[in-house]
Amino acid sequence: MAHESERETKHVQIQIQLDEETAQGMYVNLALVNHTETEFTIDVMYLQPQQPKAKVRARIISSPKHTKRLLNALLENVRRYEERFGAIDVTGPNPADQILQ
Repeated sequence: MAHESERETKHVQIQIQLDEETAQGMYVNLALVNHTETEFTIDVMYLQPQQPKAKVRARIISSPKHTKRLLNALLENVRRYEERFGAIDVTGPNPADQILQ
């Protein structure tokens, strides 16, 4: 039988490295999500106004478990944002709808 201390979850402090170029960030205004049984792929893009071409700026490939954690973190942060600044208006055309047709 395992001792109590062996069953406790060990917490490790993670150090995050962020180089200068990555710290500058990259603006995106469109995302496409695909999945298989074992992973989710998220392509984030920038679509210039009045242009029919979107450039993929990054691709994230993640496990279903981590993707759900990301979703929960986004939902929580949107909730906090809207508490502070008001509801986010998402009416109007969605560029992703044009890509999927």
